[in-house]
Order: sequence, then structure tokens, then C-alpha cells
Amino acid sequence: MTKNGGTGIDSDAALTKHEQILAAIEQLEVGSKISVRAIAKSLGVSEGTAYKAIKEAEASGIVSTRERIGTVRIEKRSRGNSIQLTFREVAEMVEGRVHGGENGLDKTLNKFAIGAMELDAMLRYIDEGSLLIVGNRENAHRVALEQGAGVLVTGGFAPGEEMKRLADELELPIIVSRYDTFTVASMINRAMYDRLIKRKIMLVEDIVAMSKPAQVLRPTDTAADYHRLASDSGIFRFPVIDERGRVIGMMASKDAVGSSDDQTVDKLMTRHPITIAPNIAVISAAHTMANEGIDLLPVVDRHRKLLGVVSRKDVLDAMRYAGKHRETGQTFDDLMWEGFVQEEVEEGVDQYEYRYTGKIMPQMSGPLGTVSEGVLSALMIEAARRFVRIVGKHDYVIESLTTYFMRPVQIDSDISITPRALEIGRKLSKVEVEVADSRGLAAKAMLTVQTIEP
Repeated sequence: MTKNGGTGIDSDAALTKHEQILAAIEQLEVGSKISVRAIAKSLGVSEGTAYKAIKEAEASGIVSTRERIGTVRIEKRSRGNSIQLTFREVAEMVEGRVHGGENGLDKTLNKFAIGAMELDAMLRYIDEGSLLIVGNRENAHRVALEQGAGVLVTGGFAPGEEMKRLADELELPIIVSRYDTFTVASMINRAMYDRLIKRKIMLVEDIVAMSKPAQVLRPTDTAADYHRLASDSGIFRFPVIDERGRVIGMMASKDAVGSSDDQTVDKLMTRHPITIAPNIAVISAAHTMANEGIDLLPVVDRHRKLLGVVSRKDVLDAMRYAGKHRETGQTFDDLMWEGFVQEEVEEGVDQYEYRYTGKIMPQMSGPLGTVSEGVLSALMIEAARRFVRIVGKHDYVIESLTTYFMRPVQIDSDISITPRALEIGRKLSKVEVEVADSRGLAAKAMLTVQTIEP
């Protein structure tokens, strides 16, 4: 490693220029300003190359471009705290202008309070890390800043010079928006609610972070090395990486069959293997594994550099955990299914069918006043999903949905949804679903699902 003067940046000849710039940015202290020209000069690259790398760093959340300040190295926030908004995000959301305290824009807020009360009463709701939403009340602005809170002024009223100086001194932003108090409060509440929903979606990066370091092979390793690693680890599929850590192949037991012990991995491995990105949902990884019939996937960044691996067991454990630990924040599917109850109906000796009953709510209507076709399909899928969990005893992913019949269903109708097993196999299951209202059969569909086993 050699040190480049002027930027405190280490360079490594094994890295590409693009990778060197990203590594350089990560080494900078939080708060350091970043210049395209300085980076380009320090590492001997074009300004265009430096600019692209800085933009990628911004997308990764380790730098931020600030108005009238420039590009600055910031602390990357973890997904675990993603429900918290920064003052900068609030300012962008409400189309606000910052009238002081710009250095505090990347601070997070844990709550907001609406200043529609007397000043003494307001003090009970304002503390450090909160945001006061208020109109043109300068005494309230002062109190909020002194209590460690940011200020969002509604109605487009700009604060005075004294308030701007105080905001700069305390590094707490004063944001001015042309919208009214109710509108901006609704915007912020909606953003927080959406983040609650996103937080419960488990991504591949979440389970990669918890898994052990990936065991890998190199192109110059031999079949004997593969057999030794498989024997020691009990795993039979390994990513093959080059000198830069990029995935160039996969080595599995089928690749080693019949080869001599001294045959090198680069002659045996499967090239151009299937990989996944860290920011996709775990269920997508499960779907890929089921479709491709593989039990281990390399997780790579945009340059195919290995970040880790996920196994079929990792994915199953994550899906089960997510199912048992639901977060606050209802999705459209949750809202549609709310009010439906499960009934167990005896069909014969030791045979039962499961039926789900509920009411079609006005919010489920389509443009013509009857239930939306999309809602009806979603209800059938959810009924089948619950049925397969009970009968099949395994996790699974939906492969296809075929709708045979669908007719209009009136709003406020009581309906029943009945799934029936056509075929429950070890790897593939088929379920028929019927929807009925007071007039009889309203919809009928068949779902094919792929079972996911460890």
C-alpha cells in the first residue's frame, strides 16, 4: 500500500481505478469534503471516472451532496434505524428551503410535534432530536432550537436573521415550506409509516451479515482441494473468485466427478454462475433457488465482488423468522385480508377443508363500483398461501396463477374463499381456489407453488 499526498488516501495496485476511489472515500473521516478534481488528481484518473465513483458512493449512502457546501463524507446508516428520517429528507419531502443550521441537516429526528398550542404547553412535547412544525411564531422557533429540536415553518414564512444565526450556532436546521401544517405533518407521517413497512422486508444483505464468512476456491486450486474443503465443511458448492475477489465460477460435486486430483478448478468449474445482489428480498432468493434447483447462491456487488453466500437453510430460517416477527405497518395485502376468518369444515371421515369468510369493503371497489379484479385475485392468492402452509407443512414460492372464471361481486357482499388441494407434492403443489357470494360461484383459479426445503 502506498500513501498519496494531500488526501490521506491509500491505493492498491490490485484494485481497479474505480475501486481505488471508492476505497479512498471510505477511508475519509466523516465530515470531510470531497472534490472530484482533488480525487482525480490524487489517483491519476480522469474527472469523469472520479465523478462516476463519487455518485456510486452517494448511492451507497457514504457521501452526501449538500447545497452550497458540496459533497461530504457521511456515516452510513444501518437498515435497523431506517425508520428515522433526517432533517435533509424532511426538507426534500416538503419542498422546503433551509434558512439556517445547514450543518445539522443529516441529524435524525425521532418524532415531530405540531405547535398549535401555548408556548408553555408546547415545551412538554419538544426535546432533543425532535422537529417542531409551526407557523410564523418566532418565540416558538427560539424555544425549539434551545431545546435541541429542528424547526419546520409552514406557510412560507421566512425566519429573521437572529433565528438564522441561532440555528447556525446550534447546528439545527430551520426549514421553510409553502405547505400548511396539516399537509406537511401528513407527508412526514406517511414517510415514517412506509419505512415501518420496509423495515419488515428482510433483504439478502440482512442474512449475509449474520452468516459466517464464505468458503471459496481459487482458479489455481485443484480437485483435491475441492474434495478436502467439501469434506471439512460438509458443503459441496463453493464460489470461485479471482485475485480481485470477483466471482468467476461455481464449483460443485458434479463438476469434480471423474476428474484427476491435480486438475485445476478453472478447468472444471461452471462459468457465469447465477448470483444475487444484496438489496433484493429474501423471497426473491428463495424463488431463484427453487427455479434453478440450487442450494447456495453467491451474493455480489455491482462489480461481481463476493460479499458472502446464502444457503437454502439461511433463506428458510429468514422467512420463518420474518413470518413470526411482523412489524407495525400494514401493507395493502394486510388491509385487504383484515376481517377474514378461517373456518374448518368437516368434509368426511378424517377429512377437513379450510374456508375463509369475510366482507367486501368499499375500499376494495374498482372503477365500476364492484370489487376490483386485482383485489379478488389477491384474496385468492392469500387464501391459497395460508392453506398450503397448513397442509403442505413447508415454505414455498408461487410459480403461476391461472384464473378460470371471474364475475362482478358487489360491495358489502359477504364472500367465502375455499382452497382445495389438487396435488401436494414434495417439490410442487397445485391448489384450486373458489370464491362464492350469495349468488353462487364468483371466481375460480388455480395456483402452482414450488416447495422450498432445506
